[in-house]
Amino acid sequence: MKHGKKYTEAAKQVDRAVAYEPADAVALAKKTAVAKFDETIEVHIRTGCDGRHAEQQIRGAVVLPNGTGKTVKVLVFAKGDKVNEAEAAGADYVGGDELIPKIQNDGWLDFDVVVATPDMMGVVGRLGKVLGPKGLMPNPKAGTVTMDVTKAVNDIKAGKIEYRLDKANIIHVPIGKASFSEEKLQENFNALMDAIVKARPSALKGQYLKSITLTSTMGPGVKVSVAKF
Repeated sequence: MKHGKKYTEAAKQVDRAVAYEPADAVALAKKTAVAKFDETIEVHIRTGCDGRHAEQQIRGAVVLPNGTGKTVKVLVFAKGDKVNEAEAAGADYVGGDELIPKIQNDGWLDFDVVVATPDMMGVVGRLGKVLGPKGLMPNPKAGTVTMDVTKAVNDIKAGKIEYRLDKANIIHVPIGKASFSEEKLQENFNALMDAIVKARPSALKGQYLKSITLTSTMGPGVKVSVAKF
């Protein structure tokens, strides 16, 4: 794969053989984000879990203290009083059955997170084939299936992110933007790692965290030492 001049210059600043201390890795990921837009700083965590076994699955959510720097659009499936509650909390879209054909047939997906009250999961379930592959299906573990729609919407707008294993047993999550200060990125990284460490499945016998890499959208990967986790 051929990289551009900016990437090549940025990559020279990173020693591929070194696993950096978290603070140094955050500083490097920020420094090597040289694109013209405000790049997202992402964390990629390779785990020793085998997601094919239910007891080794990892899924949850954490509110990043400084948010993600991204404006998140929230869709809430609710009825009755919960419709007004969701709107008052700042949900971008609120509805029920009438949204099914819009999403299923018209391909409307102008939202980043879906929240549903438990009594609406029968309706939302019909969208499983559309929302599931995109990781948008509401889930109780992630706090997106709840009667407390106010808290759910507020948390998401404040910077709540979901983490889960992908097919290769890797967790990919954003922790902010390159324009954030090192301190803010570090605080977000710490909050994420605290949650991931606590989420270790009790059924897992071997090494839990195999590798952690920090990277900006267009920048090189920076290895983080897993020793302290």
